[in-house]
Amino acid sequence: MPKRPEAVAERIYQQLKQEIFDFLLLPGDRFSENEIAERMSASRTPVRQALYALQQEGYVDVQPRSGWQIRAVDFDHLEALYDLRIVLELEAVKRLCQRADSVFPLPLQALKQFWLDEPPLAEGMNVAPHDEAFHMTLVSAAGNPEMARVHREITEKIRIVRRLDFTRQPRVSATYAEHGQILLAVRDRNLEEAQTRLHDHIAASQKEVRQITLHMLHQARHFKLS
Repeated sequence: MPKRPEAVAERIYQQLKQEIFDFLLLPGDRFSENEIAERMSASRTPVRQALYALQQEGYVDVQPRSGWQIRAVDFDHLEALYDLRIVLELEAVKRLCQRADSVFPLPLQALKQFWLDEPPLAEGMNVAPHDEAFHMTLVSAAGNPEMARVHREITEKIRIVRRLDFTRQPRVSATYAEHGQILLAVRDRNLEEAQTRLHDHIAASQKEVRQITLHMLHQARHFKLS
């Protein structure tokens, strides 16, 4: 039974997106729909659907008469997204520390169990989705659904570089320690400490991710040219 075009388009979308995340497709790389269709063993229709979805998310651009191109990493845009992320998360922590009830919210209790009570995961890349969940839970637990929606959108847009923070073990270990410190400060309603630790945690990740991204792009280009 042949697969539905939507299912084929989703497969191609996920594979291309992963190749972008893994820097197998580099910023500036050009390709045609026919080339992708041949490589993915698919027709052009689902390939086009997948590429339009990636275009809407800001990963590729279509070039008139010259096919498609992987969009360059816009560090200024990433910096702006990180700045907005910090604003949202600091406000969320403020609201959590100033909550009227005396009970530590259940979503934060679950975070404490993972980041403080359970043994750390052995593989750094397995920690990446839990890191995203940590920060999104902080914002959603603050109780403003619009803040949470905007934060989720930011999380998706910076995922392509943010996940690189978990390719180095010292950063993984630091993430465990810093998340634990943030949670305990929120639990104890120590607003100044919670905000300071959260700000420093995101700023350190932001700086490291930029350095790793530049290094990986340089390595990947060198490998392709050699």
